[in-house]
Amino acid sequence: MPGGRPRAFDADAALDRALEVFWRQGYEGTSLSDLTAAMGINRPSLYGAFGNKEQLFVKALERYVSGPGAFAADALAAPTVREVVERLVHGAVELTSGPDAPRGCLSVNSVHACGPDSAPVRDAAVACRMAGETALRRRLEGAPDLPDGYDAAILARLVHTVTDGIAVQAAGGHTRDELRQVADLALRTLLPPAPSTGP
Repeated sequence: MPGGRPRAFDADAALDRALEVFWRQGYEGTSLSDLTAAMGINRPSLYGAFGNKEQLFVKALERYVSGPGAFAADALAAPTVREVVERLVHGAVELTSGPDAPRGCLSVNSVHACGPDSAPVRDAAVACRMAGETALRRRLEGAPDLPDGYDAAILARLVHTVTDGIAVQAAGGHTRDELRQVADLALRTLLPPAPSTGP
């Protein structure tokens, strides 16, 4: 048959379900049986459409960045440094502590919960984190409103340290309200308000 038989399942929907399983259970905590059950397909279909488990995870990670995690790229378009950082920190709270999604962050969880046999998965998650930090550094470099004495690279690393910490705290059970309070304090520390110029 020219072009082969069409798939009998929605690959995008199946990938979304795989993403949720990885996000909820972690890479090593997820079995192929977990994935096929959630995706509604058998193993040959999984292999044919997505490759092996590791390749499926990388696709799910890419989906995570462009889907639930897209707020991070969108934040870089904010007009001021303060708004960029605010959107990243508050966005991390909303992403990692939402009632309709798994707790924590897929990439952060994967960096810390992969053993030696899963090094490629850990490397993919690390690369994802570094890409975000690099994009933020580039946004901050040369920004006319970057406060005096601030180094763009160090601030980008600090912001990601805060957002990663929020993800860990969310995975540990802290509520959204608790994490919003943490975010507000972190923002006051990261970028203290400019002194008033009024009388």
